[in-house]
This record gives sequence, structure tokens and C-alpha cells, in this order.
Amino acid sequence: MTASCGLCERQLEHGYLCPGCTLGTAQRLDRAPRLYEALAAFLHPAGRRPEFGRSARSEAPLPIAEPAFNLRGPGGIVGVLEDWRSAMQADRGWGQPVIDGTTERRVAVAARALSINIEWIASSWPMAGAFAEEIRDLERDVASIVNPRDPKDRPRRLGYCPTLLDEVLCGAVVALLPGRTSVSCSWCGAEWPPEKWLALAQAQTDNKEALEARQKEAS
Repeated sequence: MTASCGLCERQLEHGYLCPGCTLGTAQRLDRAPRLYEALAAFLHPAGRRPEFGRSARSEAPLPIAEPAFNLRGPGGIVGVLEDWRSAMQADRGWGQPVIDGTTERRVAVAARALSINIEWIASSWPMAGAFAEEIRDLERDVASIVNPRDPKDRPRRLGYCPTLLDEVLCGAVVALLPGRTSVSCSWCGAEWPPEKWLALAQAQTDNKEALEARQKEAS
């Protein structure tokens, strides 16, 4: 009896995903942690920015770009990956996964666990098609924000935020967003107008080791 791939519907002799869709799904899982990180630069809508430093308490809350916020929230990337990991482990007769650490860490751990089991998923799991489809759609949702088809809508990544917060480097990704003439950090609110971009670039070199260490701590 022949079967069909649960994602592309190509005919199969056995299993639930064809080799191409199996590989594509594995690659999407490998990219998930980087896509999660990339969304950080899109949390504030274009044209709206915090002032330099932290907002005064009397100010209204900063606006949030809901698409990026939702994808980085509990029901976004981390929720999708952890739900599928939980379902996969349950169907394999394993215990439920232990969930702890930062959201960045949880995304990486869940994506890795699913990637390690991709061959079993493709060959033996009836839910493989639905799983692969949701992972594909999730990446498309992220890509529509961080890497839109129109080049003029794409951000220009400039490095990491070198601002000191309580004597610790911020280290968040900073990028020039479409429609903006100034770069600002979505985490701490530091701002670099065009005349300060050279200083921002120099800070990447001056603080390279500290910035790399900060990124490792966040991963």
C-alpha cells in the first residue's frame, strides 16, 4: 500500500514525510533559535521609539508591535515547539520534557529535541504532516517580519547594543528598521541617530569579547 507525504502529498512507499520535506523541516528547526533572536529588533513599531535610556515612569507604556511580540510570547515560537516536543515524547512513550531556563534557551532545546528525532517523525509518526506544516507556517510568519520579500522592507542589522546597564553590556540586537532614520535598542531604549552609527560600529570592535560573552549567556 502506498502513502503520501503529509506536507507536499508526494507519493511514498512508506512513512509520513518525503525526504525533501524531512530535510526542509529539519533545517527550519535548526533556524528557529536564530529567527527567535531576530524578532527582538521588531518589538517596537516603525516610527515609534523610546527615548534614550529607560522610559520615565510617568510616561505611557511603549507601543509594541504585536506580530513580533506574539511570536516571541508564550504561544509563539516557544509554545509551538514545546507542544510538538511534548506530543512527540508522549507518543514515543517517554516522559514529559523538563522545561526551564530562558525563553531563548527553551526554543533552542525544543527545536534540537525535535530535530534529533526527525527521522522517527518522518517514518513513524502519523502526526508528521501536521507537525511539518505548522513548523513551515511558523517560519513563514517570522520571515514576513524579519525578511520581507520587498528589499526596501528589510531591516539593516548593525550589531549589538553596547550600552552599559548597571555596568553590564546590554547586548541586544540593533537594526535599522524600514521607515526609520535612527537606530534604537528595543531592550534598553538606547538610540543612535545616523551621525552616531560610526561610533556604534566602533563599539562592536571595542567590546567584541564582552558582547560575545553576553550573547552566550542569553542563549
